[in-house]
Amino acid sequence: MFIQTEATPNPATLKFLPGRIVLPEGTMDFRKSEDAAASPLAEKLFEVEGVEGIFFGHDFISVTKGDADWQHIKPAILGAIMEHFMSGAPVTRMDTEAVGDEEFFEADDAETVETIKELIETRVRPAVAQDGGDITFRGFRDGVVYLSMRGACSGCPSSTATLKHGIQNLLRHFVPEVEEVRAL
Repeated sequence: MFIQTEATPNPATLKFLPGRIVLPEGTMDFRKSEDAAASPLAEKLFEVEGVEGIFFGHDFISVTKGDADWQHIKPAILGAIMEHFMSGAPVTRMDTEAVGDEEFFEADDAETVETIKELIETRVRPAVAQDGGDITFRGFRDGVVYLSMRGACSGCPSSTATLKHGIQNLLRHFVPEVEEVRAL
């Protein structure tokens, strides 16, 4: 088994590509080891000293480190991922759905929200996934679009620029009702 790695815009996060499906649907985000009970793979990765966050996408795993040095923890992470997939164990202990709270917006804004969601799904999420993260629509109120950023995106030094200059400009161009974009 060959696992590729890719740098992300967040220097504390590396993207691991095991060459197979990680989650057939949705995403999973683990910000601390206590959250990992839903996944044997996440539990194994949190055993590596220095790992502070794990994000599962469709075909990748993003791992966020603390103060540890990548050259010291990367081999242990690669070993844990390889061992897990070679064992044939499931990635999760439950059905995977995208984790998130209920969306919020006014009924009068339903058409605007559909346009926003379509733009996020077709233009934004694929680009963010390339960088080892995920971004989902959470709400729209008073001209403000609220998004949830996970994986490499959460805590990334360039995430504010991505939101303000990239996503906000894109949405404003196609949806004049959008005034601002904020992360939740």
